[in-house]
Amino acid sequence: MCGYRPDMAVHLLAVTYDAHDPARLARFWGGMLRRDAIEDAGGLLLPGTPTQVGLRFVPGQPEKEHLNRLHLHLTSASLAHQLDTVAAAVALGAEHVDVGQLPEDSHIVLADPAGNHFCVIEPGNRFLSGCGFLAELACGGTRDVGLFWSEGLGWPLVWDENQETAVQSPLGGTTPSGPIFDRLRDSTTRPVPQVPAPRVPAPDMTWVPDRHVVVPGVDGTVMVPGHWEQRLSNHEVYTPPLVGRTPTGDIIHFPAGTRPPSHERQAP
Repeated sequence: MCGYRPDMAVHLLAVTYDAHDPARLARFWGGMLRRDAIEDAGGLLLPGTPTQVGLRFVPGQPEKEHLNRLHLHLTSASLAHQLDTVAAAVALGAEHVDVGQLPEDSHIVLADPAGNHFCVIEPGNRFLSGCGFLAELACGGTRDVGLFWSEGLGWPLVWDENQETAVQSPLGGTTPSGPIFDRLRDSTTRPVPQVPAPRVPAPDMTWVPDRHVVVPGVDGTVMVPGHWEQRLSNHEVYTPPLVGRTPTGDIIHFPAGTRPPSHERQAP
């Protein structure tokens, strides 16, 4: 789903999924990403942000040969965050999927209620550092596909090796990529590759370490895993969707949004 902007050929607004039950998928992904769905041209849209791609679900018959040609990667700030993300997904209707993962693989493969595969990436992954919670849109294709979208969107290539490409908005955020992590001829995903050196976060990105915060109605403090926040001004940041854990192990979701910097606020 693209739209025209005067400063570039096309603007990526959302990725559209054909679905037997668009409302169910919108509820699932809305819960995972902490976004509210809005009606949009006969479908349901989970609006994105300048650095996080939107998702759109429309009534349709997904073609079997195209199922899982495209899938999403979610990042983790810590092992606890990864496990909490998986637990939240399963509670919302996801299922674990065996696509031939190896015992040493650290990512976790799940399927949403419609059978679309997605991965919860392990903490410490350097390639997706700074990309946000919805870090990557992975799809099958050749290097030419990456070059096409790089030119069409006006986004630079951030990976170009062995017919594998990835492009990213100059603002950062979700990274659409080619067959990297995605060898669909063999399985849905492979171990996340490690690049020689970590990517340097954009100057407006700030790492917030694990914090224990007070939440009204909860006895004791809630542990919020470390995460990146985007600086919007001296006294305002954009915070991604967060998952906190209470002393009793309960999960609390905190929606994405703008907040004061972490040193100026008590809440997550």
